Amino acid sequence: MGYHIAFSKPFQLKPRVCQISLTPSLHFCTSIPTPAPAPAEDPVSPNPETTASPGPKPDPKTETPNVAQEKQFQRIPRAKHQHRSPEKLEDIICRMMANRDWTTRLQNSIRALVPEFDHSLVYNVLHGARKPDHALQFFRWVERAGLIQHDRETHMKIIQILGTCSMLNHARCIVLEDMPKKGFELDEDMFVVLIDSYGKAGIVQESVKMFSKMKELGVQRSVKSYDTLFKVIVRKGRYMMAKRFFNKMLDEGIGPTRHTYNVLIWGFFLSMRLRTAVRFFEDMKVRGISPDVVTYNTMINGYYRLKRMEDAEKMFVEMKAKDIAPTVISYTTMIKGYFEVDRINDGLRLLEEMKSFGIKPNNVTYTTLLPGLCDAGKMTETRGILKEMAMRRIAPKDNTIFLKLLNSHCKAVDLKAAVDVLDAMIKLSVPTEAGHYGILIENFCKAEEYDQAVKLVDKVIENDIILSPQSTLEMESSAYNPVIQYLCSHGQTGKAEILFRQLLKKGVEDPLAFNNLICGHAKEGTPDSAFEILRIMGRKGIPRDANAYRLLIESYLRKGEPADAKTALDSMIEDGHLPDSSMFRSVMESLYEDGRVQTASRVMKSMVEKGLTGNMDLVAKILEALLMRGHEEEALGRIDLLISSQCNVNFDNLLSTLSEKGKTIAALKLLDFGLQRDCDIDFKSYDKVLDALLAAGKTLNAYSILCKIMEKAGVTSWKSYEDLIKSLNQEGNTKQADILSRMIKGDDKSHENKKGKKKASVAA
Repeated sequence: MGYHIAFSKPFQLKPRVCQISLTPSLHFCTSIPTPAPAPAEDPVSPNPETTASPGPKPDPKTETPNVAQEKQFQRIPRAKHQHRSPEKLEDIICRMMANRDWTTRLQNSIRALVPEFDHSLVYNVLHGARKPDHALQFFRWVERAGLIQHDRETHMKIIQILGTCSMLNHARCIVLEDMPKKGFELDEDMFVVLIDSYGKAGIVQESVKMFSKMKELGVQRSVKSYDTLFKVIVRKGRYMMAKRFFNKMLDEGIGPTRHTYNVLIWGFFLSMRLRTAVRFFEDMKVRGISPDVVTYNTMINGYYRLKRMEDAEKMFVEMKAKDIAPTVISYTTMIKGYFEVDRINDGLRLLEEMKSFGIKPNNVTYTTLLPGLCDAGKMTETRGILKEMAMRRIAPKDNTIFLKLLNSHCKAVDLKAAVDVLDAMIKLSVPTEAGHYGILIENFCKAEEYDQAVKLVDKVIENDIILSPQSTLEMESSAYNPVIQYLCSHGQTGKAEILFRQLLKKGVEDPLAFNNLICGHAKEGTPDSAFEILRIMGRKGIPRDANAYRLLIESYLRKGEPADAKTALDSMIEDGHLPDSSMFRSVMESLYEDGRVQTASRVMKSMVEKGLTGNMDLVAKILEALLMRGHEEEALGRIDLLISSQCNVNFDNLLSTLSEKGKTIAALKLLDFGLQRDCDIDFKSYDKVLDALLAAGKTLNAYSILCKIMEKAGVTSWKSYEDLIKSLNQEGNTKQADILSRMIKGDDKSHENKKGKKKASVAA
């Protein structure tokens, strides 16, 4: 509650028009919007509102001949610009001040634009300035530069601007220092602005100081300044101080008004001082001041806040008995009170009574009704109220109501009504956020109405709702995970990924969603996309699912990309997941068939090291391929690993194949390896290797391995001894031939007692 600060005299403004003229300058005279006080009706916020009245318009009949002549020479604008008015000079200055810093260059630009300053122009510039600091700088500059001497109205305007923007020290200095130096007489209106501004800033003690300063400076105080002070101190709960100043006001012979009592009663209820509020209500009657609708609304609101609905009902009845028509505020407060004490039906009865008297609910009424009806489970009535709101295009004061409506309708398993809530939000221009859509998506998924959920996802993606900077209500994991899983399992992983990448930009890092996307891409044959998501998870330290890896590897294998499958397998092992034997086999087989034998060998090595010893048929093929391609050392390393892991290696098949295909060096190395480790090798395999070496002319190699065979296993049944001795002699290796002859004839005593075949038993 408060008073409007009126000017001592009407003040007319003359906005300038910036244009080129062929004749003497043309002036349009308009009046400054003069605020007028309006009665406050809201018991919670009894602040006055101001209205603006338009100024007089130029009369075409009184235009001078020069003006008519000027119009003849003016260019006729295009059709789309015919109704555009020339820009006023004060608007140009305000735009310049808004877009530029306050500098000497800006001052010079303004000075060049304005041939002569007057009070109306200065007032209009102050009124239109978008930045309060620029308004203050402009105010000081025009006077210091000698462009104008401020009058009372321009001083009053800058004080109001500074007070509104909490630049209170500047406002105080202008009132208490600058204006007295310039010879201005201070009046009550200026102090009222300061008292109110300090109060709004929460500095009650300064408001009190300004009020006391009025008496020191000889400024007459009236009920206007007292009412402003009352409003400041009761807003902060200083009800005892308010009573003291009320008594002081009476001592000074200043009588309270209805507005005074309204402010004080409101403040006492705000401080929960019921008895004091009732006493002042009775006191105003004793003084012959009749309560008005604001007084009764204040009393009803106070009783409602204290949950004393019986007393509120009495006030409501008394109000109507005195022919004071209840307003929408009266009815809304009563409805709110009934809802607070769970008297929902009484509240609905008052709603119908209000409508029957032609009083339409406002946004506060709707804000009261909807949550209460939801809590009471009256969803049918809720739908009717929402429909009425949408038709009247009235949005509630609190947008969180829509969240409650969505949850309540979904809880009642009325998803159509929940969709209507979203439609109503759009009609009322209430921002729809990701969380609102999330509630619907989650409940459509629970009801297995996935088509409806996907339609909502399309809207979310299309309108970038998740990425909206104004969005404060995020989509929950219980909403996006089910729909992402559905999309990924029904061939729409691309859409699911678009949704989740938007969530990712908002900081969502859900492992379940990631793994669902990987599975979806893998099933749809786009493993590269799946692997990219795996990399993102790795960078963010998000755990990756073994099943997702399995599907990814299978997808790569189906696509014929075994190398990528092997990379995914390695990543799976690094993440601590153990692939099963069949997965290892699939990757090894695919690599083997693709000719990547060494890569397959590395997979085999990894498999054996993990303790998986199956698929030995494929292992034999890989070993054979390594030996055939000349990778003897790698093959022997793998064989050594197999033996140490107690796996059977069929040396005879390998030696036979290598000998038959002329891979004598590989056969020689394999046989030598087997002899060194006492492996189980048949004599026939010895003979095949020796025959192959002899046939290839590698007599010394044959001699060397034969010696090792005889040393380990004794004399063999090989039939080609004589041929080897003959070849050694022919090649000049007579010494080796002689040694071999003596070993065969038994002359070498170190080999006499070794008979038969020595075998090394290797358990499977």
